[in-house]
Amino acid sequence: MLPVAIAQSTASATIPRVNLAHLDHLYAETTIGSERVGVVHIYSEAPDFRFAIEPREGFTCVDDVARAIVLLAATPRPDARRLHQIDLLTKFVLRMQADNGYFHNFLWGDGRINREYRTSLAELNWWSLRALWGLEAALPHLPAATAARARTAADRVVVNLKRDLPVDAKGTTRVANIIVPTWLPLESGADAGSTALLGLLPHYRRTNDAATRALIERIGEGMLVMQAGDAQRFPHGVHLSWRNQWHAWGNAQAYALLRAGKLLNRRDFIDSALREVDHFYPHLLKAGMRSAFTLENMGDGFAAPQAQRFPQIAYGISPMILAATEAYRQTGQPRYRTTAERLATWFTGANDAGRAIYDPASGRVLDGINGKGSVNPNAGAESTIEGLFALTALHGTPLP
Repeated sequence: MLPVAIAQSTASATIPRVNLAHLDHLYAETTIGSERVGVVHIYSEAPDFRFAIEPREGFTCVDDVARAIVLLAATPRPDARRLHQIDLLTKFVLRMQADNGYFHNFLWGDGRINREYRTSLAELNWWSLRALWGLEAALPHLPAATAARARTAADRVVVNLKRDLPVDAKGTTRVANIIVPTWLPLESGADAGSTALLGLLPHYRRTNDAATRALIERIGEGMLVMQAGDAQRFPHGVHLSWRNQWHAWGNAQAYALLRAGKLLNRRDFIDSALREVDHFYPHLLKAGMRSAFTLENMGDGFAAPQAQRFPQIAYGISPMILAATEAYRQTGQPRYRTTAERLATWFTGANDAGRAIYDPASGRVLDGINGKGSVNPNAGAESTIEGLFALTALHGTPLP
């Protein structure tokens, strides 16, 4: 295993610097009930990057605030300003927890929690899983009172996950002649499962709870079932996202499996993740980036009857960079650093639009590539934070 200090010292000078200026632009403070909380605006629209609101959802959400917490918690030696932001952002997440232990996602501009819209329901879904990751990431940086609340809130989520994702579940189903598990979040959601692991792993480190470890292992085992192809056969070791579908966004299975494999000494998790990094990422770099495809088992191999090249977004690139940098961190093999750097050129202009997606002067990450030669010029929270995740890892700093 390569020591962290060595991995950090080899960060390439060609990687753009991490600039939090646009995140600071997106950051704001507001009140929920009688409590001051921190938020990040979801939408920031070109050319002046003013804020916008989605009329069915709201202006800020747990999904992006939790991301911001993870990013700020990865800041080496956060100063008083960053610690203040982490504290208030954590208080926002805490305020969004429902009585059932899961989280509502969106907040209206007048301070009301959106409790009705489908992407804001308090349920086992992406935003509740990301809230767990954010809360656990925040804990080392919080004042005592907020930390106590955050531990309680995170523990409640994990109790729910143990109930709703039973480790003795063993069901599978067949989709397009592909066997997929049914015990993951959203039944076969390996993508959502990867976010669950990123929150459960620090929870297990904190609690040393055997039931949490068992849940991590069961989710990881479900991800192994979702892997298809190998070095020679398409799709070259990729972990499918859900059912027979792969999409780039949120597909952090290789990254989560590497982290789980290291913590739990599960060599099968690490080997599975490395197959994706070794074979699928080079395939994309050679054939061209993809947004999504559906897979069908033809008996003698796999076919992708439906495939999309666009849109391409930072949230699709960053999970691959996180996996490749983690592979380098664990193995010390230079090829993984090279893969990460090649993927990172998507941010600097080696992409289908021929445009830089990250601006190191402003810290903005554009909202993606719409098509050949066409970008989405806005720079919202998800794109900006996911791009900064990738750059943070490339500079040798692991995410919490």
